[in-house]
Amino acid sequence: MSKPLPRTKIKNALAELPGWSLRGEALAKTFQFETFREALGFMVRVGFEAEAMNHHPEWSNVYGRVSIRLNTHDAGSRVTAKDVELARRIQRISWIG
Repeated sequence: MSKPLPRTKIKNALAELPGWSLRGEALAKTFQFETFREALGFMVRVGFEAEAMNHHPEWSNVYGRVSIRLNTHDAGSRVTAKDVELARRIQRISWIG
């Protein structure tokens, strides 16, 4: 079972994750792409990273917008180190910020 991170560690991690915030008990960010094709390409790349980690985001897509929420179900749906690591990987994938 994963352990939830203390708020101080989450705040420190967010300082290094531009545009991400803590919404409720999840790390969250919305990415706005120019086209649906760009958004879909981004989602496919994130999907491969998530699958490699066996840690899958809650997300939605409308045209060029991709909204992502990360938390860990076996930690009581709270933020863990796995969520922070996936957010970091998503940031590296993103070409829009």
